[in-house]
This record gives sequence, C-alpha cells and structure tokens, in this order.
Amino acid sequence: MDKTHPLKVLKYCPKCGSPKFAASGERSFKCAVCGFHLYINSSAAVAALVTNESGKLMLVTRGVEPDYGKFDLPGGFIDPLETAENAVSRELFEELGLQVKSMKYIGSAPNEYVFSGFTVFTLDMAFEVKAEALDNLKPMDDILDYRFYSEEELNYDDIPAPSIKQFVKEYFAGRDR
Repeated sequence: MDKTHPLKVLKYCPKCGSPKFAASGERSFKCAVCGFHLYINSSAAVAALVTNESGKLMLVTRGVEPDYGKFDLPGGFIDPLETAENAVSRELFEELGLQVKSMKYIGSAPNEYVFSGFTVFTLDMAFEVKAEALDNLKPMDDILDYRFYSEEELNYDDIPAPSIKQFVKEYFAGRDR
C-alpha cells in the first residue's frame, strides 16, 4: 500500500483527537475512545467534453498540482449538496467563462491521485457539453490554457489521469454520444 494512502496517513481521530484511531478494514477507521467510524469513500468529480464546430475536443492545461502543465478535461470536484450537472456548469464558468447550452451524461470512471501527500480517490463523471458560444473564453481558476484537438494532434502520455484519458479515447473512438 502506498505511503500516501489514507490508511497510512491518518493517525488521529478527527472527532476527538485520540491517537487510538485504527484501521477497521481496508477502507475505514474506528476510534477506540469515542467510537467515531470514518469511511474512505470516493469524492465525486465532473469532466466536460466540449467540442468545436469541427468536432475537435477541448483539453485544458492544468495550472495546479497534481500534474501541473499536463492535459485535462475542464471540470472539478462536486461541492457538497451540488448536483453533477450544476458542478459542470459552475466549473466551466469558473475555469473558462463558458456558459452551458446543454449537456448529456456519458459515463463514469474511477481515479486516484496524490494531493498534499494524501491519496484522493474520485469517481469522475463525464458529460458531453454544448456551449452557448466558444468565442471570448478565458483560462482562469486552476487552468493555464485551453485548445481544441483532433486525435492526431494528441499524445495520450500528456493526459496523466487514467479516467480522463479513458474519456478522451472513448470520445475519439466514436462512443455513442
């Protein structure tokens, strides 16, 4: 097990602070003092597949770790009590100033990455998005740039997240969308 896995990183109960906070199976902890039980679950995230009139797919350049400078799809974490659809709209507006005209859910894939020395597990949900307009977009928030790509212009090694790589490959393979 990786040294960044939550079972290796978390040492104290987040409720009472006790060091008697031990693994209770492969994905949970239980505090021997207060009885608090914590499960390590996936965080929900969204990814948007936005295309231009030529059918090229938008990829963004990450401006934050992990994987600074690498390719990603626009998107991010779903906020507490937010729907996946609202998260897609919010993230696209925050990252690009893009207004969503319509969207369609196309699938999900698990992912994991290390952030602040801690393994984060996610369930990434992909949506095909039609934009109100693609002019006047501006990279903001946690992205450095964006560009539309055909598959021939891509090097899949520049997309580090397995879930995002899967969504991009499925898009170009002509998956029912």
